[in-house]
Amino acid sequence: MRRRDFLAAGLAGLAAAQAAKARRPNIVLIYADDVGYGDLSCYGATAVRTPNLDRLAGAGLQFSNVHASSATCTPSRYSMLTGQYAWRKKGTNVLPGDAAMIIPPGTPTMASLLKAEGYTTGVVGKWHLGLGNGNVDWNGEITPGPREIGFDYSFIIPATGDRVPCVFVENQRVANLDPADPISVSYTTPFPGEPTGKDNPQLLKMHPSQGHNQTIVNGVSRIGYMKGGKSALWVDEDIADRLTAKALSFIDLNKAKPFFLYFATHDIHVPRIPHQRFVGKTTMGPRGDAIAELDWCVGEVLKALDKHHLTNDTLVLFSSDNGPVVDDGYKDQASEKLGAHKPAGPLRGGKYSIFDAGTRVPLLARWPGHIRKDSRSDALISQTDFPATFAALAGGTLPVGASPDGVNVLPALLGQSKTARRQLVEHAGTLALIEGDWKLVSPSNGARRNEATNTELGNSKEPQLYNLAEDLGEATDLAAKYPDRVRAMTAMLEKIRAGSN
Repeated sequence: MRRRDFLAAGLAGLAAAQAAKARRPNIVLIYADDVGYGDLSCYGATAVRTPNLDRLAGAGLQFSNVHASSATCTPSRYSMLTGQYAWRKKGTNVLPGDAAMIIPPGTPTMASLLKAEGYTTGVVGKWHLGLGNGNVDWNGEITPGPREIGFDYSFIIPATGDRVPCVFVENQRVANLDPADPISVSYTTPFPGEPTGKDNPQLLKMHPSQGHNQTIVNGVSRIGYMKGGKSALWVDEDIADRLTAKALSFIDLNKAKPFFLYFATHDIHVPRIPHQRFVGKTTMGPRGDAIAELDWCVGEVLKALDKHHLTNDTLVLFSSDNGPVVDDGYKDQASEKLGAHKPAGPLRGGKYSIFDAGTRVPLLARWPGHIRKDSRSDALISQTDFPATFAALAGGTLPVGASPDGVNVLPALLGQSKTARRQLVEHAGTLALIEGDWKLVSPSNGARRNEATNTELGNSKEPQLYNLAEDLGEATDLAAKYPDRVRAMTAMLEKIRAGSN
């Protein structure tokens, strides 16, 4: 599919690539965590305001039919970086904090493709793709990691905010680590003398609603066990500030040459503990306040580009790794204070779901002079397309075998074409195929609902068929009415699964 569609981009894609190479734009990809289709005011939210994201949308292109490849974070990030559907590769499920890196060194990624075209590349923020070879020594050089797949600079959260180790890793080493206080991590055995949330709830400032009751860091119990590294531990309230400062530093240091920054925010993932200056900014408690904090992070990046006179020379993208979740393991009043806010907007499901709220996510794109202001697009795009598209944007070509499931959608990304892909695959336990206005959900024996998060998963023992143009909320299953379409789309999905479409 990738090669045929890459060629099908035709003259429009060639013209876009040639123009991009002449300009060699910087690329800033801001990748939020668990932000839903309805969580931003530019997408219709009213209970929370996102003025900086609204500014980004108003100055560029807002998409309505863009999808993360999966309804959870690790597989979506794997697919976006490599251009390969994560369901093709075993071990790309949600990873523990001590997992081995799941992208083999030397794999072509959107970072390495841009690096080959002369870009300085950096990743700041959440990683969650594993590190090392499966037995990480957190007290020495941690390799392989981002460097081995094309990132010149990295300042990362190894896994997630709710998993140990609760430290930052900067360029292969734990930041601010005292060698006299080495770090130990286990996902099986607690460390004697280290309090856990399960046994010491009186030490917690935020309590778990389910799970998340092991090692306590900063008054919050996490998944997994950890001891040592006291000087390196993060403070949750400061995470957004720390990550944003590193992102701005990267821009400042590389402003005189083409750069690519992958800024993967912690917000709005649990535990949601925004800085005090954002507490109470919304009526929705920590989840809403974390959205306000996220918007501030975006605003700081936009200010930095303005300050360095880089705005006109930089493509800025904003998206999310999967759909929204309200209660994801902590008692932060996200459900109680949700009110009329609809994190998924008009969509059905959420994080973990094969319904569209699991993978249909915001995408905003701004590049002054190249993308028309305040424009809209319903072009079908997968985040799996980013490597091929970035390569075209930089004027490069894809190596053989690179981005096997990705399509060059540069004309659509720049607003030069109203169409992009013909079809894409969504993943959340089972697979779903979107083809034009139609969506087929494969049969599955999985649970109908995630009781812990109160999410409708969309699993059924029978195939499901929805017309998204007429029924965006996937309320009416048309499989019985259109059996021929079900058979045709099932056959196409099997061809894609086999890699022969």
